[in-house]
Amino acid sequence: MRMLEDTKALLARVLVPNAPKICSLPLDQARRMMQGSIELLERPAPRLARINTFTIPGPDGDLPVRLYDPLETGAASPVVLFFHGGGWVFCNLSTHHSLCAEIAQQLGLRVLSVDYRLAPEYPFPAALEDSLAATRWVAGNPRELLGNVTGLVLAGDSAGGNLATVACQQLAGTLAVPLLAQCLFYPATDLANRYASAESFAQGYMLDTEDLQFFTRSYLPRRALRADPRVSPLLADNLENQPPALIFTCGLDPLRDQGRAYAAKLIQSGVKVHYEEAAGQIHGCLNMRKALPSAQDQLTRCLAILKQMID
Repeated sequence: MRMLEDTKALLARVLVPNAPKICSLPLDQARRMMQGSIELLERPAPRLARINTFTIPGPDGDLPVRLYDPLETGAASPVVLFFHGGGWVFCNLSTHHSLCAEIAQQLGLRVLSVDYRLAPEYPFPAALEDSLAATRWVAGNPRELLGNVTGLVLAGDSAGGNLATVACQQLAGTLAVPLLAQCLFYPATDLANRYASAESFAQGYMLDTEDLQFFTRSYLPRRALRADPRVSPLLADNLENQPPALIFTCGLDPLRDQGRAYAAKLIQSGVKVHYEEAAGQIHGCLNMRKALPSAQDQLTRCLAILKQMID
């Protein structure tokens, strides 16, 4: 498959021969390196009317969140609840700050980013429990959001896409406000099976086989959990009650076929799906939009589609 020119230039710059794998480094060092890499490669966040960081009640103490409000009108509107990627091991509110601000600005909606607990210190189901708790909290119209919530969009990238997907499956039809859509950027949907894209792009495309294995071991110390639908939402028996989905995958991503398969299963279940695939693009591109200008264009296209879905 042809590689985009900006992607080719980035990979030539960052893939240093014989460099240690990030997953082989001490955890604190690896997390700092991941954050530093994103800061170098990501665009500055757009200015918004209000950005507040605070905590909400979580299942195991306070849960940090960050609210992005592009308008600060106090008017009732939908809210986008965003779960960051990073293999359930890396990343935080800061690594996805620019992306969340961009989503808020382009949609003209409030975005709440959730800093869920990370593995391996907190393996499954900690991240999922935090995600469910945050969703229920937002659906309850808390005063901290300074404006009623008329509906929810659950969104996330990679591991965060996994959490958004599972939260939709767990909570559809149970909340005080409707789930209007799910927005999944290159989501992990099946940790139990191996796909052709994982073989085709096993090395040399930023997210390698070793990384995937490290993330899976960290999040799921028990191998038997990989087939649990709360981990692998593609394996859920029934998807008929799921909200409309925007699913974005990258052509050079080992997770590509998982996103394709989940889109296909939703369609077979009668769920409305808009599927976008960025040919020649790599996993994590939406956090590297300064280095990958093409990814900014792709994000803008996805958000325009999402806006139409929820208007």
